[in-house]
Amino acid sequence: MLVIPAIDLKDGVCVRLQQGKKDAVTVYSRDPAGTAKKWESMGAKVLHVVDLDGAFTGSQQNLNRIVEIRKSVRMTMEVGGGIRSITDIDRLISAGIDHVIIGTAAIEDPSFVMEACNTFPGRIFIGIDAKDGKVAVKGWEEVSAIDAKELAKRVETVGISGIIYTDIARDGMLTGPNIPALEDMVRTMKIPVIASGGIATIDDVKNLMEIKNLWGAITGKAIYSGSLDLKDALKLTAGTE
Repeated sequence: MLVIPAIDLKDGVCVRLQQGKKDAVTVYSRDPAGTAKKWESMGAKVLHVVDLDGAFTGSQQNLNRIVEIRKSVRMTMEVGGGIRSITDIDRLISAGIDHVIIGTAAIEDPSFVMEACNTFPGRIFIGIDAKDGKVAVKGWEEVSAIDAKELAKRVETVGISGIIYTDIARDGMLTGPNIPALEDMVRTMKIPVIASGGIATIDDVKNLMEIKNLWGAITGKAIYSGSLDLKDALKLTAGTE
């Protein structure tokens, strides 16, 4: 299992939101590229980046910062937030981004997901953000009636390369991941599943490692606040990916 540090961008700086609420913001760094280099120096192999402004507005707002981060590190990078068109994806892929994460558009425009997978095979992830098992959209401001597992099975058939599954109730709360929901999602899927939301301590990482075939786990607030030492987490999971 890979431990994946997160950089969430809002107004060009590194922040964390509590349960995705855009008015519950904590600024952690004004140097996103420097933060990325710090995580890489600790041994991280994959970096998760979200354009929060893009997620809320529907169009990418932090592309310059994303490009700066890409130039500063060699890690594999996955980027999401505000990606609504093939042009958006092409811009990121051309900038050297390894995987592009489609979120809200996976529900609102299934044909776009299919086109993206056909145009950029092996490069498309889907972000499924759930609350009580239902999919949330538009920067988590709306919760749909769509079942998270049903959406996952649907998009798997069109050729996506992985799913990032976030439990909104746990995100930024440092209350521990939703292990049963994650186990259920991993059992459902044949493609890689990356867990997101709730990691607080090294014990949470150990618990996630017990989930058979879980490909990776994203951590944000825990490594910024210091409740989880990223170097320790990477050492613990070394050789398990």
